[in-house]
Amino acid sequence: MKCLFSLLIGLSLALTACQPPQPPATLCLLVGTYTDAGSQGIYSYRFNPQNGSSTLLDSLQMVNPSFLLPAPGHPQRFYAVSETPDSTAALCLLSLAPSTGQMSLLHRQATLGADPCQIAAWGSLVTTANYSGGSLTCFHTDTDGQVLLRDTLYLGQTGGNDPLRQATPHLHGALFTADGRHLFVTDFSADRILHCDLRPTGIQAPHTAIQLEAGTGPRHLCFSSDERFLYVIGELSGKISVMHHTDGHLEEIQTLLADTLGARGSADIHLSPDGRHLYASHRLQGEGLSIYKVHPTEGTLMRIGYQPTGRHPRHFGLTPDGSLLLVACRDSHVIEVYRRHPESGLLTHCGPDISLSKPVCVQFVKP
Repeated sequence: MKCLFSLLIGLSLALTACQPPQPPATLCLLVGTYTDAGSQGIYSYRFNPQNGSSTLLDSLQMVNPSFLLPAPGHPQRFYAVSETPDSTAALCLLSLAPSTGQMSLLHRQATLGADPCQIAAWGSLVTTANYSGGSLTCFHTDTDGQVLLRDTLYLGQTGGNDPLRQATPHLHGALFTADGRHLFVTDFSADRILHCDLRPTGIQAPHTAIQLEAGTGPRHLCFSSDERFLYVIGELSGKISVMHHTDGHLEEIQTLLADTLGARGSADIHLSPDGRHLYASHRLQGEGLSIYKVHPTEGTLMRIGYQPTGRHPRHFGLTPDGSLLLVACRDSHVIEVYRRHPESGLLTHCGPDISLSKPVCVQFVKP
C-alpha cells in the first residue's frame, strides 16, 4: 500500500512537471484621453501586472472621454463621460469584452451640465459631476444596466474666497458608500462636502455634510475599506483632509499640507488596496505623487515620501493587487508605470511606459 501511495505521488509530480507553465493573469486596462491633440478617445490594452507590459487591443472614437468607470455588477460594460463645455456633454454606456478589449457604444445621454469630469455608480444609480455646469446629474439604469434615464440635476454653490476659480459653482467628484445608503459630493466652489441620502425613490436633495477651510477647493475623495475614514484632496489648498465617517456624518480629524509648492493643482487621491498607504497627485509645479503611511486604527496620515512624475498627473490607478501604480501624465503624453513596495509604500519607476496623446484616466478590468 505504501509503495502504491509513493507511486501515485510520483506520477502526480511527473504530470505536473509535464504541464506547460501557466501564463500570468492579465488585466484589461482602459484609458480615457483628451482628444484635442490627435487621440481617438478610449483605448483598451492587455496589461500584465507581473512585469508591467501592455498590448494595445482596441480604440473607440469619442470626444474627450476624460473619466471612465466600470459598471457595478456588469463586468462587460463601463461608463464614460464626454467632457465638453456645451449641450453635447454626455454620459455614455459602452460594452467591453475584457478578454479581447473590444469596445462599442451602447447608449448616450446628455448630462445637461457642461464639462462632466467624474462618474460615480452604485446599483442602478449613476452620477456625473459637471465641473463648468456646477451640477450633479443623477441617472437610473435598467436591471441589465443598459438604459440611462436622466433623473435629477442638483446645483452647487459658491462661497469660496478665490475670485477666479470659485466665482461660479463647480462640482468635481462624488462617492457612494458600499451599502448604497449615502452619497458624498465635493462642492468645489463652496468649500464643502455635500451629503445625499439614498432612498428607493432615488437620490435625495443634498445638504452640507461638512464645511471645509476657505479656499480648499475639494476635488476628489476616497474611503478606507471599512468606510470609517474619508480622505479628501483640496485642489486649491493642496491639503488632504482626513475625516471620521459614521453613517453619513463626517468629523474632520486631521488636515495636512500635501502640495508644499502652492501650485494649486492637486488632483487625484487613492488608497492602496491593502489600506496601508495613501497617494495624492499634484500638477503645475513639482509634479508628482505625495505618499503617506496610514495609521491602522486611527486612519491618520504620516508623510513618508514623494515620487516625481511626468507633467500633469491628472489621474492614477493601482492594480487590484496593489503591486503596480499607473499615472496618466496628460502633458507628457505618457502613462508611467511604477512598482509599489508593499512594506514601505514607496514607488520605483519600472516601465514599460505607454505613449499616448493626453491620457487622463486609467481603469482596470479583470478578464
